[in-house]
Amino acid sequence: MKVLGMILAGGRGSRLDLLSLGRAKPSVPFAGKFRIIDFVLSNCCNSDIYDIGILTQYSPLSLNEHIGMGQPWDFDRKNTGVTLLQPYEGFSKDNWYRGTADAVRQNINFIKRKNPSHVLILSGDHIYKMDYRKLLARHLETDADVTVCAQEVPMEEASRFGILSDNEEGRIYEFEEKPNEPKSNLASMGIYVFKTDVLLNILQTLQHEDLDFGGHVIPHLIQHGNVYSYRFKGYWKDVGTYDSYLESNLELTCTVDQIKLDMYDPNWIIHTRSEERPAAKFGSKASVCQSLISNGAIVAGSVTKSVISPGVHIHPNAVVKNSIILNDAVIEEGCIIEGAIIDKNVRIGKGSYIGRGPVSMPNEENPKVLSSGLNVIGKGVTIPSETIIERNVRIFPNCSESDFNDKLIKCGSTIYPAGGMY
Repeated sequence: MKVLGMILAGGRGSRLDLLSLGRAKPSVPFAGKFRIIDFVLSNCCNSDIYDIGILTQYSPLSLNEHIGMGQPWDFDRKNTGVTLLQPYEGFSKDNWYRGTADAVRQNINFIKRKNPSHVLILSGDHIYKMDYRKLLARHLETDADVTVCAQEVPMEEASRFGILSDNEEGRIYEFEEKPNEPKSNLASMGIYVFKTDVLLNILQTLQHEDLDFGGHVIPHLIQHGNVYSYRFKGYWKDVGTYDSYLESNLELTCTVDQIKLDMYDPNWIIHTRSEERPAAKFGSKASVCQSLISNGAIVAGSVTKSVISPGVHIHPNAVVKNSIILNDAVIEEGCIIEGAIIDKNVRIGKGSYIGRGPVSMPNEENPKVLSSGLNVIGKGVTIPSETIIERNVRIFPNCSESDFNDKLIKCGSTIYPAGGMY
């Protein structure tokens, strides 16, 4: 069996808001040293799938640089490997990907040239470990036209997903994309295995401009083909919101007996393009509890239940709790950081307090993405000394000290850099 992996990695991830400004969602940092896409790439190489097409679109530069020739995942091979598939202008000039299946359709010649027996469609923005060989075995066993990976989710969250119903044999007889009133809690994971001839035929038959796997392809095949489910019991998380992103990161700081995603399994290594950094360093009065501390970090203060990325410097008497601090951020002396996501190259001035007080209101400008009380600080921000930031505050990238007109940033505020250049 010859399998071609097609990874959908072009999404902006608009609900990640400031974190996805200038970077595609799959390239957002995760768990200290990794990127989100590292998990699906590692699943592929650990499952012996080495022929991969990655469909990029929105702000692909950091993603392209991260993946390169695919060496960390052993994709730099002579006859197989990784191919980055950016939209290009053809004769029709309709080059932008307008749906998940449309993205694959626009690369149909790539699939034909590779000539696989099966195509594995994957999402580049989920956190999970899966042996795709078990999925493929299930697909062959049922002789399905397409097999859909599925997982039970809490009923109150079911309307966020494509929801399917199957019989005792696992044959799917109904599928609804993000229904208002879901009939079950069995959710599609956005992972599909197709017989290649079935996939090519439907991509060339269905005429929707915004052709989508969940919206069009799977419902059509349920009516006209054999569609089966593969139920996945392991950890799987869509980190598409601030809250889920923070929660998933902080879950990794749990004690060994409570951890849900084991990244320390020598038989299932999560590979990445690692930065060349020295070992993490801890000062004589440093205190670290239940946290991930990456290479190159210097900790002289206190860190509790947080994820610290490479090159972060936490000065003496600074306190960091329940937060994510991304690469090369500096937390100066005497700062208190509680419940924050701080992007790369941020400097928090001495004595500042990020996350003070109760939650009195959601973010005024974007309440749908920020209402739980955490604060989000974009890339390259410099916060003046002695600044107090309450809750649900968004600070756009590249804000300088002069953009802060007050030492108190009230709950629900949003701050932009002068001139709006972020």
